[in-house]
Amino acid sequence: MTISGHVVHLTVRGADAASRWYAEAFTAQELTRIVLPGDRLIHVQLLIGDLRVTLADEFPEFESYGPAHLGGTYGAIYLHTDDVDTAWTRAVDAGATIVRPLDDAWWGEREGQLLDPFGHRWGLTQHLRDVSLEELQRLASG
Repeated sequence: MTISGHVVHLTVRGADAASRWYAEAFTAQELTRIVLPGDRLIHVQLLIGDLRVTLADEFPEFESYGPAHLGGTYGAIYLHTDDVDTAWTRAVDAGATIVRPLDDAWWGEREGQLLDPFGHRWGLTQHLRDVSLEELQRLASG
């Protein structure tokens, strides 16, 4: 068995607004859009770097809800960049809420986490230095 490709599927309240926000905050490019009667979006495919993200409006009839309905999100999507400070500023200026401030982390990354206006958590990160597994374990152990 071969698994290929990667797509993150996000359900949001307001997929049209989310598509525009991701374009502004993360320079996402919209690739495709499928609109159902009543102007509900069942499929909006974006490209953020090399990550494909598919957005859909909430569909209660299929028990498909976004973070606003569920009371929060339970994970984070990480975007790796060669200029995390610029990416961070762009997202914050677009209206992201800071969850964990951007900082140099002991595991060799400059990273932080943001919450988008639709309730999804995003990590932005930039590689600073290689850290061996042994050093990671030592640092993690305190």
